[in-house]
Amino acid sequence: MTTALDRPAPCPQSEPTVRCNQRGDRFVLATTILGSSMAFIDGTVVNVALPMIQRDLDADMAGLQWIVEAYLLCLTALMLVGGTLGDHFGRRRMFVAGVAVFAVASIACGLAQNVPQLIAARTLQGIGGALLIPGSLAIITNHFDERRRGRAIGIWSAFTSITVALAPLIGGYLIDAVGWRWIFYINVPLAVVVIALAQAGVPESRDEEAEGGIDWIGAGLATVGLAGLVLALIESARLGIAHPAVWLSGAVGVAALVLFVVAERRLKHPMIPRGLFRNPVFTGANLVTLALYAGLGAALFFLPLHMISVLGYTALEAGLALLPFIIILSALSRASGSLVDRIGARQPLILGPAITGIGFALLAAPGLTSSYWTGFMPAIVVMGLGMALTVAPLTTAAMNAAPPGHTGVASAVNNAVSRLAFLLAVAVLGAVAVSQFVGALDNALVERGFGPEALAAFGDEVLKLGGAVAPEGLADPQGVIGNAIAEAALASFRLMMLVCAALALLASAIAWGTIDRQPQTVPVPS
Repeated sequence: MTTALDRPAPCPQSEPTVRCNQRGDRFVLATTILGSSMAFIDGTVVNVALPMIQRDLDADMAGLQWIVEAYLLCLTALMLVGGTLGDHFGRRRMFVAGVAVFAVASIACGLAQNVPQLIAARTLQGIGGALLIPGSLAIITNHFDERRRGRAIGIWSAFTSITVALAPLIGGYLIDAVGWRWIFYINVPLAVVVIALAQAGVPESRDEEAEGGIDWIGAGLATVGLAGLVLALIESARLGIAHPAVWLSGAVGVAALVLFVVAERRLKHPMIPRGLFRNPVFTGANLVTLALYAGLGAALFFLPLHMISVLGYTALEAGLALLPFIIILSALSRASGSLVDRIGARQPLILGPAITGIGFALLAAPGLTSSYWTGFMPAIVVMGLGMALTVAPLTTAAMNAAPPGHTGVASAVNNAVSRLAFLLAVAVLGAVAVSQFVGALDNALVERGFGPEALAAFGDEVLKLGGAVAPEGLADPQGVIGNAIAEAALASFRLMMLVCAALALLASAIAWGTIDRQPQTVPVPS
């Protein structure tokens, strides 16, 4: 329902209406792009900093995973609440609140002196992101009519994708020049600019027909359920899958998620409106998001670790490695947003993920001595082409399939699914990567004449993957253990990239089976 609250202030008589509306459009786009970019950037730039954080704070693989996962966990579990809060109390208001919380949390991240402190600050960042991310897309969806929405979302997707891709480059420079803590401090002046823009030029909007309170029961159960599963997956690499703590946390997680489903079916005003997923296009778009972003999240987690810890790249060099990705997204994402207005989302969403999957597979090809230009750059170019063709059509398909009164929660669902994909990918594939590394390291040590006691001497050091250091008490006169570690890390990385490729191809198949050329919305019962 559109009310006076949803409309921007009338244009002054001294200014032509078209020019005034264009200025309002620019304010909305600039504010939402900068704000959402803050949260998206921290989802990727931290990956470049992980080797330095590992060194400075003496973190193992589980600690690194939790630095990433604590943020994603709160972002995923609370994003639906954030979208609902925006629909109820004002999308701009919740967006600004999220930006402020995110800025405070960023300061806490920069001041952290150990891994637990950093994890706690990242948790607070996730809460802020859960408010601002769904608000940004809901503001755009409410401000632009359906005729212009595809182009607007294309611009939003293009610029947010560019900032995400630029994050490793900027972050790499900051890490090498002044230290990893500045990747968090830089959020503070950006937050000040975003809040000022939002107050100056973004109209407030809300769903005037929204009824009932906020589904805190559903939010709590979702948080406990996801936390239990993630804890079990991460700790299984260190404690073993048969450890009672792993089974207990996994059981609590599953039980909480089952109760979440039951509660959502019985509550009068659930966190996810019951009819939202009745639209097959909305369901299909979110399934495509889940599969594709799981592959992308894993690739962006493991690629910087591999380049820096195994191949010896600096943080800046690892960031520069993604420069072709940045250029391609900058050139093509806006066009793909306009393309969906003309031909629909089906064709781009079949072709884009398939191309991305080829890029992931190509990342598995380079060896320990391959050059960047012939090894990694072709794969990154192909990844950029695939994602540029996919991002805007995917978001547009999901939002166009949502009823107008539920744009906030629909945006939250789609964004939550993408964060859930990252969350599960890092947790699941992190455990698989450690297992593959341990097996490959054992074989490499045996081939070099070491006995089974050699692997045992590593202890928890194997949890650092390519960052592992040979035990001091292990005789290594030829200096070959370092080579064994590098080979094992390469084998683990290659397996991860092939899994990412399979996930992207699965996303393409889902799009082929579910996405229509012209998506239609369905009514959602309150």
